[in-house]
Amino acid sequence: MSDLVIVESPAKAKTIKKYLGDNYEVVASMGHVRDLPKSKIGVDIENGFAPTYIDIKGKEELISRLKKMSYDSENVYLATDPDREGEAISWHLANMLGLDMNIKNRVEFNEITKQGVRKGMENPRTIDIDLVNAQQARRILDRIVGYKLSPFLWKKVRRGLSAGRVQSVAVRLIVDREDEIREFVSQEYWSIDAKVTAPSSRKAFHTKFVGIDGKKVELKTKEETDAVLKKLENAEFSVTKVKKSIHKKSPYAPFTTSTMQQEASRRLGFQTRRTMKAAQELYEGIDIPKYGTIGLITYMRTDSLRISTEARDAAYKFIKETYGDKYIPSKPRIYKSKSNAQDAHEAIRPTMPEITPDYIKGSVTADQYKLYKLVWERFIASQMENALLDTVSIDIKANDCDFKATGYSVSFDGFTVLYEETKDENTEENTVLPAISEGDILKLKSIDGNQHFTQPPARYTEASLIKALEENEIGRPSTYAPTITTIIQRLYVERDGKQLKPTSLGEVITGLMKEQFNNVVDVKFTAGMEKNLDDVELGKKDWVKTLNDFYKDFSKTLKEAETNMEGKRVKVPDEETDVICEECGRNMVIKIGRFGKFLACPGFPECKNTKKIVQETPGECPVCGKKILQKKSKKGKKYFGCESNPSCSFMTWNVPTAQRCPKCNSTLFQKGGKSGKYVCEKAGCGFEKAVKE
Repeated sequence: MSDLVIVESPAKAKTIKKYLGDNYEVVASMGHVRDLPKSKIGVDIENGFAPTYIDIKGKEELISRLKKMSYDSENVYLATDPDREGEAISWHLANMLGLDMNIKNRVEFNEITKQGVRKGMENPRTIDIDLVNAQQARRILDRIVGYKLSPFLWKKVRRGLSAGRVQSVAVRLIVDREDEIREFVSQEYWSIDAKVTAPSSRKAFHTKFVGIDGKKVELKTKEETDAVLKKLENAEFSVTKVKKSIHKKSPYAPFTTSTMQQEASRRLGFQTRRTMKAAQELYEGIDIPKYGTIGLITYMRTDSLRISTEARDAAYKFIKETYGDKYIPSKPRIYKSKSNAQDAHEAIRPTMPEITPDYIKGSVTADQYKLYKLVWERFIASQMENALLDTVSIDIKANDCDFKATGYSVSFDGFTVLYEETKDENTEENTVLPAISEGDILKLKSIDGNQHFTQPPARYTEASLIKALEENEIGRPSTYAPTITTIIQRLYVERDGKQLKPTSLGEVITGLMKEQFNNVVDVKFTAGMEKNLDDVELGKKDWVKTLNDFYKDFSKTLKEAETNMEGKRVKVPDEETDVICEECGRNMVIKIGRFGKFLACPGFPECKNTKKIVQETPGECPVCGKKILQKKSKKGKKYFGCESNPSCSFMTWNVPTAQRCPKCNSTLFQKGGKSGKYVCEKAGCGFEKAVKE
């Protein structure tokens, strides 16, 4: 009889089977096999929040197969993902298969390599019931909030709406930011910039006015600025102080789930769901020449910054062979995880540093390559020596006015030879200053007063929203991607380029929730609830008592809200457009239905005209010459097609532009973004040129 190992996905099963050999059968459960019923709450609140679990519909054949294989096997090992959700799946499988909970049959694979699989199989343990109870508590808590609040929203706003514990707070953050932007009052301010040259160089550099007679001065009006400029007429710009120093720039820590999602969003333009899909595939295993099927990165749901000694040694070996001894730090780098981090796993890193991104490029998809390159470079850089910057700060006097110039040059590149983090707002300027000494007289080339206005806070992007959720301790690594996906799918939030902005529906729902269920959407309260769930996981709190404490206040609030809103409904305001209703002449409005936004006549029910929202693009169809419309595929991916579809079948993923083909005068399409090319899609033409020419 062989032993049975149950994992979650077929890809993972295939990789692990390769390492375990013929004495093991490895099969995938395809995620959860049991869950709460969809048709009802499935939780007996009055009797200790007892859940009712049922077999997931459509998995009957798989469950029968698992039961038969379990019966025919000598030993059954549960090797689902090494996190709270994976522990719950193993617990459900153990119950379903009738396994003894006291047997050590739970194995974890932090990395799916030969060493990682062997280590996991050599160290089985019993199922951690605290982890299971933490998952149950979270699932039941979310079920109670969703199934109790959603009917309230149906009655008071519209049918089909739903509320969620974490996603409602995420929407609130986005709505609150939109309110800040609306309420922002821009303030005028001015700067004075002088362009000067040093005696040793004819290359001009910039200096900024900072004050008068050693006191900082902020210029707020043109009059104040003109007064300073008048002082500076015919002034001699003299260097009064030159301060030189060496600045150490340390590498960034290896990735956690949150930082990986943020950097993939900023650097690669990946949506969070896309990042996690590629990461899951890299973790589960890919067929690589010489190595066969191997997991290329460690487990990708983690908030720990811990790195194993073996991984660090492997990184040092690669750094020494590739860059030399001087790029290895004098002592090992230890990155400290946040106080609330779950330290069960390492940080996200390549399983084998010697497998470089270039080596795997021909064996993986474009997304897998880009993400692996990001993870690999971040990890290797995190184990490298500091970069050293020669910094210079120059104080300049002109009459009684003070100016300052700063700059730096790189004396040793250190980790930056490989990796530099992308910032949401890149404000760092590298000005290399010429050789300058105290007493030097600088030659003025130009001086200008420049008007500026303070800017409102930026809308959240996926990267900055994840950062805010993490900083406020809302949700955990596994929840960020589904949270963002959910609030967009529910039409509470929409994308505007890379930015996330609330819809009118999202603002109305958030306003109602803040008014009637403030605790549910309160950032601090939600963070406190996450802490309680973490304490359940650590065995410090009882999961039933945690649920009971929440429900006592929640049920009271729900009753008060029902009373407060008796006989009232909240209307979602319509957004008026410039599209004229061809049946009655009114300006049509944007409404939100079950399948998204659409145009409707505001004269309903007298006029029932509705139509799809279409977005026109520059240029014309290269087949028939009609307009090109922006459309969305069933999976939500943007593409472009002729307005005459289906009579004209033209479609493309490339973006139409206003540019014309110099060969045939047809519309040019942009392929591959800013670093891509313009292509002509007219049959037989074939013209193309680089975007950056």
